[in-house]
Amino acid sequence: MKQSLLLFLFFSLAINTQAQFGKLAKKGNIDAGKKLVKAATLSDEDMAVLSLQSVQWMDENNPVAEAGDPYADRLSKLVEGLENEDGLDLNFKVYRVVDVNAFATPDGSVRVMAGLMDLMTDDEILSVIGHEIGHVKLGHSKKRYQSAYSISAAKDLAVANTGAGKVLADEEIGNFVETVANAQFSQSNESASDEYGFKFLVEKGYNYHAMAGAFQKLADLSEDGGKGSLTSSHPGSAKRSARAKKWAEEQDSKK
Repeated sequence: MKQSLLLFLFFSLAINTQAQFGKLAKKGNIDAGKKLVKAATLSDEDMAVLSLQSVQWMDENNPVAEAGDPYADRLSKLVEGLENEDGLDLNFKVYRVVDVNAFATPDGSVRVMAGLMDLMTDDEILSVIGHEIGHVKLGHSKKRYQSAYSISAAKDLAVANTGAGKVLADEEIGNFVETVANAQFSQSNESASDEYGFKFLVEKGYNYHAMAGAFQKLADLSEDGGKGSLTSSHPGSAKRSARAKKWAEEQDSKK
C-alpha cells in the first residue's frame, strides 16, 4: 500500500491579520482581501461546498478502495445503517494507504485509512469513526477549515472569482487540503470528541469498551508509550485509553 498524500504534521495557524491586509492592499488584490475577511464567517453553505471540493480532491489523489475490495467491503458492512448522525449525512470510503488514521470533513465525508483497519477490530474502528464525527458535530472541523481558508487566501494572492459553485479555484485546492491536514486540533477539542465518540457508541448500541482498546493500540505505537506531553496537540493515548475505560465501567454500572 502507498503512503497517504495527506500530511499529518505540526503546523501553526497563527497569522497577523493586520499585516496580511497591508500586503493585500499594496498589491491591490481586492478579491483576495475580501476572501480573507470572509474566511472568519464562511456560511454553512460555503463550508459545505468547500468541504466537498476538498474531499473530492483527496479522493482523486489517494487510492480509494472500490466495491469488491476487502477493505471497502469490510467498512461498508461495518457502517451499514449509519447514513446519518444527528442530522449530518455521512458517506464513507477507505484509502488504501499505510497511515494509521481517519478523518471526517464538515460535509460528512468520513475517510478511513487501510493502515488503521489493519490495526484495529471492527468495534475499535467504529470508536474512531465516532470520534471523527464528533469533530464535525462539535464545530472543530469547521473552525479548522476557516483557519486554513484564511491562510490559503494569504499565501496565494492571485485569487480569482471561481464561480461554478466553488469556493476555491481548482489550482488552489491542493494547497488548501495540505494546510487543513497539517493543522492540529487542540487537546480540549480532542477530549470533547472522545466524549462525543463514546456517547455515539452507547447510543448506537455499539461496543463502547472498544474505545479504550483503540487508544491503547495507538499508545503502543507511540515512542513515548502514549504518555503525550504539554506541547502535544493530542492528549496522551494512554491517558485517553484509561479515561475511556473509566467511562465504560461507569456505563456498565448503569445496566
